[in-house]
Amino acid sequence: MAKHGKRLRAAREAFADKENLSVEEAVALVKANASAKFDETVEVAMNLGVDPRHADQMVRGVVTLPNGTGKTVRVAVFARGPKADEAKEAGADIVGAEDLMQEIQGGKIDFDRCIATPDMMPVVGRLGKILGPRNLMPNPKVGTVTMDVAAAVESAKGGQVQFKVERAGVIHAGVGKVSFEADKLAENIRALVDAVAKAKPTGAKGAYMRKVSLSSTMGPGVSVDLASATGN
Repeated sequence: MAKHGKRLRAAREAFADKENLSVEEAVALVKANASAKFDETVEVAMNLGVDPRHADQMVRGVVTLPNGTGKTVRVAVFARGPKADEAKEAGADIVGAEDLMQEIQGGKIDFDRCIATPDMMPVVGRLGKILGPRNLMPNPKVGTVTMDVAAAVESAKGGQVQFKVERAGVIHAGVGKVSFEADKLAENIRALVDAVAKAKPTGAKGAYMRKVSLSSTMGPGVSVDLASATGN
């Protein structure tokens, strides 16, 4: 514990008085101070001027990061017949119908993304209380309820990131690994910020995007200049 505390204190000292950096400066700082023994994820936190308790201020969407996430994504697909075969051929890790529903009800959730064909939603709907809180419930708005299961599986495994604003008006998302080249991380960050900006809800009032911060899994955060993050 002492070793971890010493490392974290050193990182915080390096981040002291560092605010509103350009994306490139923030990436360099985060990469230089990521000292864990594993390849940490670079994470973006965005504070938005919305209250997601109101339906017209909900922010959610999906973006395909140009340089991927560096994460192996396990995909489950609810489908039958030829669509189940398509999902398997596209690389889905788990494919099923009622049998998959029963596994999930039994507590086995061995996947990061869940996709379903429209005809399977009556089955998937029974899992709302289990998948919903984990942000795994298939949704047509983010392309996870679809007849084109092959494309959905390939997108999920190819660097697609779903985002959804939390109760406090914050969006968190991983945009790559600290081992990524700095320019690739910067490109991914701007792609995410652009997608969230385009997802601005009709009910948002005043300043929509208030703060963007960057951190690694085990490191402190640093604020990023909004103009740099949005490319303005």
